[in-house]
Amino acid sequence: MARRDTDPYLDLALDRIGDRWTLLIVDAMMSGPRRFNELMADVEGIAPNILTKRLRQLEIAALVVATPYSHKPVRLAYTLTEPGRELAAALASLSAWGARQSGDTRQLPRHSTCGTPVETRPWCPTCNTWLDADTPDEPLDWA
Repeated sequence: MARRDTDPYLDLALDRIGDRWTLLIVDAMMSGPRRFNELMADVEGIAPNILTKRLRQLEIAALVVATPYSHKPVRLAYTLTEPGRELAAALASLSAWGARQSGDTRQLPRHSTCGTPVETRPWCPTCNTWLDADTPDEPLDWA
């Protein structure tokens, strides 16, 4: 089997998100802004110094913005930026994949109207078309 070169954009994404703590922090921020202590409570097992470091990395990567809510002492609320929300959507898809692999479909995101688990699928906004990997007349070019 021929070896496929590593996807440079996947490498870039992995460099920006770093590690599991970063993913868990982004996950905790999916429902809205969080303060440091809220993140400490939401991300079980993370040490304060690790949380501080990861939040700074997320700010540098422009995935999170910190807004002061108190000036003496300085206290910050952290909010996902648009690229951070895009990452959160990708994490939600990854989490849904994990739930399906485990057989635990209770945790899948569901459509509020009918209760059906929702799916993430490629969408072409130019053609106004959903694309599936197994649709022969609409091949996906991931290159």
